[in-house]
Amino acid sequence: MPLLTAPDPLTTEELRLTPAGRRWRLLASAVVLALLLAGTVWGDDDEFPFGPFRMYSTRADPNAAVTSTRTVGLTEAGEEVRLSGGEVGLRRAEFEGQVPRIRERPELLGLLADAFADANPSAPDLVSVQVVQRRFELVEGRRTGDWTDQVLVTYVLPGKGS
Repeated sequence: MPLLTAPDPLTTEELRLTPAGRRWRLLASAVVLALLLAGTVWGDDDEFPFGPFRMYSTRADPNAAVTSTRTVGLTEAGEEVRLSGGEVGLRRAEFEGQVPRIRERPELLGLLADAFADANPSAPDLVSVQVVQRRFELVEGRRTGDWTDQVLVTYVLPGKGS
């Protein structure tokens, strides 16, 4: 069985970049650095990795309100049923990204009601679905206990109410 040995450094041929190869590497490096710089100055999350991922690269004002979006179904008795998260298989962040689309087409909320009904056949029937934003007031980064709700979109399910 032959022994494995390291190559002899004196006999190993050294490969060098040609001048054209060096220019291409410098050009590619300059383009990547320019994109990183432009993304840092003018970019947003959509340009990641050339733009900053703002969730981690910025700091929120400790005295500004924090907004939380949720989706609720309303029963005929007026009870709220949570339709966010695991109840309908949609994560809050995914849903929040769709709020502008849902404002344009509120009937999309009917799909959440259908998913909830399929997953919870013994639950009370829903008559409408709402997208609600709750604003928590902060002072020096701590909750004050004050909050307000704003209904962004309401969709009355067909045949369920007025």
